[in-house]
Amino acid sequence: QVHLTESGGGVVQAGGSLRLSCSAGEFLTPYVVGWFRHRPGKEREFVGSIDKTGTVTRFADSVKGRWTISRDNAKNSVYLQMDRLRPDDTAVYYCGTGGSFSPFLQDYPYWGQGTQVTVSS
Repeated sequence: QVHLTESGGGVVQAGGSLRLSCSAGEFLTPYVVGWFRHRPGKEREFVGSIDKTGTVTRFADSVKGRWTISRDNAKNSVYLQMDRLRPDDTAVYYCGTGGSFSPFLQDYPYWGQGTQVTVSS
C-alpha cells in the first residue's frame, strides 16, 4: 500500500557523513517512519524513528548524538543524517512505515529495498 525507496548510500571513510533519503510514492503524513539496519552477521536492528509530524524522534544508543532524522511531508520524504560514521555502521539501511511510534520491526509493515552504506577504516 505504501511504496518506499531508500537512497543516498555509498562508501565513505570513518568520520565522514551521509544523508539517506526515504521517499514514498504516496502521501507519508499518516505514518511513523523508522530506520533499521542489517549489519553483516547480525540481526536487523532499530536505528531511529520519527513521529508523524516530525516533532519527536528516538534513536538507538549506538547512534544517539551522532545522527538525526527529519521529515518533509510535502515531499513525501524522510531523511537520516549520519555524521561521524564508524566502520561498524556498515550495513544495509531500510526505512519502514507504521501507524505507531515504535522501535519494533513488527510495527512497520511497509519497507523499501534498502541502501548500502559502507564505512572504511
